[in-house]
Amino acid sequence: MPMTRLKARLDVLIWSLIFGGWFAIALGLASRATAPTAAWSLIVVGALVTAVGVVLIWVRSRLGPDD
Repeated sequence: MPMTRLKARLDVLIWSLIFGGWFAIALGLASRATAPTAAWSLIVVGALVTAVGVVLIWVRSRLGPDD
């Protein structure tokens, strides 16, 4: 069954948020020694972005079946 346009866009958004959040976390962890404040900001923002992606996975699972 083909996916609806909304579900396809939602899938792209979900994985972009999750991988973008992981990238921000990794960048924050790598820069802790040189810029601690900026590093913790990146870690917190990355964790929040990843959490939004995870919540959107739950939202995607609650959408009805493909038509």
